[in-house]
Amino acid sequence: MAEEKDKNLEDGQEPETAPKKGKGMMLIIIIVAGVLVLGGAAFFVVRMLGGSEKKEEVKKEESTAMLVMEPFVVNLYDPSGARFLKVSIQIELSSAEILEKAKAKTPQLRDSVITLLTSKTADSVMSPEGKLQIKDEISLRATQIIGENSVKNVFLTDFVMQ
Repeated sequence: MAEEKDKNLEDGQEPETAPKKGKGMMLIIIIVAGVLVLGGAAFFVVRMLGGSEKKEEVKKEESTAMLVMEPFVVNLYDPSGARFLKVSIQIELSSAEILEKAKAKTPQLRDSVITLLTSKTADSVMSPEGKLQIKDEISLRATQIIGENSVKNVFLTDFVMQ
């Protein structure tokens, strides 16, 4: 038998075990292709189910309303000289009903923001942390004036200091 294998190898023929390797390789390719197809199908199903949740989130975001306030021009608290700050603010509210309530309370909101801004120094408002603090304080004051769960976010849309 060993002589037959040697003769087959000398004649350029492959040993009898070679066809088994080809079948094994074919089996591996089929398994890998099956896994890829199943993985693709699972990805598609997850994306379809996840898409409906994202649509619900978008609908929730669309229900917000924006209160655009007139620009504020104030003197900053600066003992060394006169420093001015011009700020435009937009407040994101949780619903259109709250927007109507906020419009009715615009004078109180403006007074609160002016009082806050005039208590700040030029150095405190120029840093990124200072701007975040101003946004947080405006949000807190607006929530106190308009009502709980009314303010979602505060945006500083214009910020100029001289």
